[in-house]
Amino acid sequence: MDQRDEQEFAEYFAARREAVRRTAFLLCGDWHRADDLAQTAFVALHRRWRKVRDKQALDAYVRRCVVRAVIDESRRPWRRERFVDEVPETPSGDGEIADSVATREALVAGLRRVPPRQRAVLVLRFLEGLDVAATAEALGCSEGTVKSQTSRGLEALREALGDTIDDLRPAS
Repeated sequence: MDQRDEQEFAEYFAARREAVRRTAFLLCGDWHRADDLAQTAFVALHRRWRKVRDKQALDAYVRRCVVRAVIDESRRPWRRERFVDEVPETPSGDGEIADSVATREALVAGLRRVPPRQRAVLVLRFLEGLDVAATAEALGCSEGTVKSQTSRGLEALREALGDTIDDLRPAS
């Protein structure tokens, strides 16, 4: 790449780094893995930077790279979750946690229990604000698949949240 392309990429990276990292975190539930996934997406973009014709589509390309990286990583045998007999102790809160933090923690914990493909659809649809068509394009599937995965994902999320779902609804 020439100097101008490197500068354009550096500007895009600086502007979008945190947003891509947050999306990756919402998909995988771990900040360290989110950093790795965001890096994977930006490396893929850097490799193809000169071939990109539509600079307006960069966000969609990076988002698709992140989603693919999450799905690919979940298929690797050394990344699968292992069940243990004893659950590690969790630190107890002193009750002064803000409602927004508690809500976010409950949502992220619920998303961790949703299967990866359904989690990707939920994050793209409801947290990234994409419509059905854009989500289908990002995931490389049909709109019908997005709709069915959304339905199943919401059902799995409701089941995972259980009674916590009432805490996520705003008081009226």
